[in-house]
Amino acid sequence: MNLHEYQAKELLRNAGVPVANGVLVREASEITAEVLAPLGDAPWVVKAQIHAGARGKAGGVKLVNTVDEVKAETMRLMGSQLVTIQTGAEGLPVTSILIESGCAIAKELYLSLTLDRARKGFAFVGSAAGGMDIEEVAEHHPEQVISVFVPFGAGLQPFVARTLAFGMKLSAEQMKGFADLVKRLYEMAQNCDAMMLEINPLVWTADNAWLALDCKIQIDDNALYRQKALDEARDWSQEDMREVEAAKWALNYIALDGDIGCMVNGAGLAMATMDLIKLHGGKPANFLDVGGGTTPERVAAAFKLIVSSSEVKAILVNIFGGIVRCDLIADGILQAVKEVGLTLPVVVRLEGTNAQMGREMLAASGLNIVAENDLETATKTAVRLAGEKQ
Repeated sequence: MNLHEYQAKELLRNAGVPVANGVLVREASEITAEVLAPLGDAPWVVKAQIHAGARGKAGGVKLVNTVDEVKAETMRLMGSQLVTIQTGAEGLPVTSILIESGCAIAKELYLSLTLDRARKGFAFVGSAAGGMDIEEVAEHHPEQVISVFVPFGAGLQPFVARTLAFGMKLSAEQMKGFADLVKRLYEMAQNCDAMMLEINPLVWTADNAWLALDCKIQIDDNALYRQKALDEARDWSQEDMREVEAAKWALNYIALDGDIGCMVNGAGLAMATMDLIKLHGGKPANFLDVGGGTTPERVAAAFKLIVSSSEVKAILVNIFGGIVRCDLIADGILQAVKEVGLTLPVVVRLEGTNAQMGREMLAASGLNIVAENDLETATKTAVRLAGEKQ
């Protein structure tokens, strides 16, 4: 689960990490000189709140000098679909604006920590070249990026901050408060079950102080039962509505840009199915794992999710019936096709418990369903049928 910048900064503030004073507004009419008074004198910064980076390059972050300019920028951004290089062409809706105090920046740096599941710890990443072009720095000048691994068993040791500080070319003055900053970020990430915490830029101000000028935090969905306050503040408007609906049915769904809808049980099998579609010249429209213990009702919900995309031209169902019986899956498919009024071709590969019975049920239905025994054949058939629908 992603947090908005204002939510992430509230966590930072509570953890003792310095952030700029800010005011959150949802209507331009809320903006008055009195509301902005806690921010001090101009300039101020108007920031669109969306779950994506590169907002500055897309016009979502503006420096302003008067109350009227704050109102004008807020009216321009509020209710718009902000498109950045991270959102895709459709963009994301702006429903709130963060207005912050300006600051005199002496230097911009980059600092983040990411959960490393394979090695069981956090990886700190730092760079002396922070700011809007950090992606280009990482791609073209990787020597300017330093990474330090922190295993959970050892915890945060003093050498981690020192290694980062030297790698980021900090001055003696900057090093004084840096170790404490790293410690607070590490503890905060653990306390809020963060999978990723990124500060870009982390700035050294003209007043010789650290300031987290921007922050992105991603919370582990599996830990939300421990993070009830964050879960309740989740902004569903920033997420694909099909993925939101999938969560209600405990379906693992990710929308893609292809034309062959996929319904599979098991994440590994789902990825293999998508690879086969690509291998045979097709493009998957989604990743959809219905899980091992699915029901006819969940199968029906999965079909509705798939056909909610107008780009889908054919559907490939690949089920290995180990825990769940294939005849129950077949029954769910038939219910879903009838309920949705589906006219798109559906190719089904069933294998496992009662697979033959399931295939016979599909074949006898009289619906536009092709039952196949072999996954390779089923994939080729789905790609062919999708091509015929172009």
